Amino acid sequence: MERSRVIELHYMAPFENLPSIAEHGILSHVRAAELPHRSVALEDVQVRRDARMVPQGRALHEYVNLYFDARNAMMYSRRSDDLAVVRVSAAVLDLPGVVVTDGNAANNGTAFYPSPGGLSNLDEDRVFAEWWDHPDPWVKQERKRQRQAEVLVPDTVPPGLILGCYTWKTGGVEACQRLVGHWSVEVNSRVYFG
Repeated sequence: MERSRVIELHYMAPFENLPSIAEHGILSHVRAAELPHRSVALEDVQVRRDARMVPQGRALHEYVNLYFDARNAMMYSRRSDDLAVVRVSAAVLDLPGVVVTDGNAANNGTAFYPSPGGLSNLDEDRVFAEWWDHPDPWVKQERKRQRQAEVLVPDTVPPGLILGCYTWKTGGVEACQRLVGHWSVEVNSRVYFG
């Protein structure tokens, strides 16, 4: 994948978490546990992530996980009217200690690379594919894994790197603007499979 292909990165959060994100930034699983918040994570996935270490790094839960595109399996299973997609500047790729993965970081088949050079190991067509479906279940599983490639940021994505957010419907724009009025908020139904 070419660096120029990465315009922004995505993080999914319930509307109610947005004021905290605006104040503290996006926090890793470990750091977020210190603040009141609502999680939209799937528990079985979190168990796998909790046991995973980033090669030559730290525990996976000590990183903020961002997606190249939120239109992925997690969004497909979690999409709702009160879920925002927080847009993060691609400049996050240049922060110290950032890692890119060629698929979902909880998957044992996923490889980890230092950012930004590691982008060259990602299959751009698979990462940005509209769908991961395939008649062969093994191919489908691999495409699904690759579609969920991640950018792992140690501890925190600073508030200054947040560009705004997407919502599913127009009502979400108003709700988000009441919570974080200084953010750019727009409807992007494509990300929500709408």
